[in-house]
Amino acid sequence: MSPTVSQSIADQPAADAVGQWHAWRAERHRALTSPAGNLALVETRWLPAGAAPDAEKALDGQPDTVTVTTLRRTDLVTGGSEDGLRLWDADAPAIRHFDRVDTFAHDPAWVLHATYTPVSGARRVSFEHLRDNGGTRDLVVPGDITLTVDGREYTLSAFDDDGTLLLVFGDPTNGDTTYGAGRFLFVQRTQDERRVLLDFNRAFVPPCGFSDQYNCPMPPRQNRFHLPVEAGEKLPVFRAGFSAQH
Repeated sequence: MSPTVSQSIADQPAADAVGQWHAWRAERHRALTSPAGNLALVETRWLPAGAAPDAEKALDGQPDTVTVTTLRRTDLVTGGSEDGLRLWDADAPAIRHFDRVDTFAHDPAWVLHATYTPVSGARRVSFEHLRDNGGTRDLVVPGDITLTVDGREYTLSAFDDDGTLLLVFGDPTNGDTTYGAGRFLFVQRTQDERRVLLDFNRAFVPPCGFSDQYNCPMPPRQNRFHLPVEAGEKLPVFRAGFSAQH
């Protein structure tokens, strides 16, 4: 379903917009199947409090296709830092069985202009995460994104993802034709610091849709659309009935 055309809808994209979208899809496929892509993550191992991560030791007994990285998060109970290890396998079964990510056809009506209002200070908004059993993690949301879709006004919260605004959103297609926990979209800045672009044709399945070793943020209430967003990625497709959750 396309949104009702309104003042918030962008002008028709350039003639090469569809070609750029196909190039984006090809890059997505390359990234997903890379040795450190979403499909390659086979284990996230959280360490006991006070234990230092040892990537070299974690490689003991692993095949040559495995690499190890470290990560850190905040413990929801203690508020302290929690260290962990991630194991990536360039020959993971998920990569070998992966076929494609199904998508909706490109729809220029889902390229939307929105107003961006920066917020002074490090404002943090609580996001529930998929594997935190109802717990929330506070993420920095540096401004408000407002737009009108199908006659309804929304104020969206996109958090700062290493300097880029990342929107986690939900809509009625979730759990049916798209990933059940919602989808992600990178917000595009424009030359006008008060305007941003939301190209939902580039909405994508979050990392947790490819491996259950991720803990993805879920859409807060304000980021849930009332109409189906029939644009962007739907679901990953695997050969021979392989499950994405590995």
